[in-house]
Amino acid sequence: MAYFPIFLSVVMVLRNQSDRIEPLLADTVKLIEGQVSDFELIVVDNASDDCSVSILKRLTDESGLPNLQVYALTKSVDADTASWVGLENALGDFVAVIDPFSDDITFLNEMLSKAVEGADVVFANNKNKSDQGFLYKSAFSIFNKLYKWFNGIHLANEAPQYRILSKRVVNFILQHPQPAMTYRHLPATGGFARVNLEYCSQTKPKKDRRLGESIDRGMRMIVSTTRAPMRLVTSLSLFGAFSNLIYSIYVVTIWLFKPDVASGWASLSLQQSGMFFLISLVLLVLGEYILHMAHSSNEGPLYHVAQEFTSSIINRKEKLNIEENNYTSPLQYASNQEQDK
Repeated sequence: MAYFPIFLSVVMVLRNQSDRIEPLLADTVKLIEGQVSDFELIVVDNASDDCSVSILKRLTDESGLPNLQVYALTKSVDADTASWVGLENALGDFVAVIDPFSDDITFLNEMLSKAVEGADVVFANNKNKSDQGFLYKSAFSIFNKLYKWFNGIHLANEAPQYRILSKRVVNFILQHPQPAMTYRHLPATGGFARVNLEYCSQTKPKKDRRLGESIDRGMRMIVSTTRAPMRLVTSLSLFGAFSNLIYSIYVVTIWLFKPDVASGWASLSLQQSGMFFLISLVLLVLGEYILHMAHSSNEGPLYHVAQEFTSSIINRKEKLNIEENNYTSPLQYASNQEQDK
């Protein structure tokens, strides 16, 4: 296993895993400290309602784990937002985001080798997926196809959640007005040097995801990360206007060349139903945009950190801007001169 002289931050999001937290984090620390010269482990507790926070607090005391940083949220948020809480507080040269129940942490070494070689973004996609219901799989597939159509990338395959980002990528995302929302796709679309890796690993049992929350998250991500839906609105509006113009010409033509005007009744009915259909689509997309604007302006911050714990044991190097040299103060220099005499 390769060893890298870098400062690595590892971000994990946990919720209601009190029975697995301690061995999981202990194994993670043991693995990481054998791969890099300097590290920190950042755990974001996603508003657990069991005793997870108490266990995490105990793990930061003098008998606990080294270099552990804990952020406990007041309310449960989606995985991307919770991951961003850890990312924006990370200090490392590189930041790894890991889901310990679906990602293979032993694959981190190969990802680090690509990052050290010059890649700003390293994605790792597990070919073995956790089991989900038919409705969730269908909605997930439709969302990824729509997102690839709008943005040119398949989120699940080309921008999975298991990733390593350099500090410059994190700083780039921080400049965005909604970094927690764009964190998922921006590393893949920002023009940075990117590497996509694949591996096979058995996934651990995981709670089923809620379809309603996933659909809401997907719709907000689409309307906030691309102009394509709004372009669809304008295209439909333009098509409706053009169709009405053509129909107007048609009506005039019938009036000029056909004495029996009632013969246009079928065409009129067809036109009216078509226009109402287009208007319905336009209102649907506009409604999603209005919901997104109301969500952005009225909901307030996406998260709030209720408690923060830092390990009592810090064995990582403090990165201070201090340069060692053989500087001799004037007083010390004068003293040395007197001794020489």
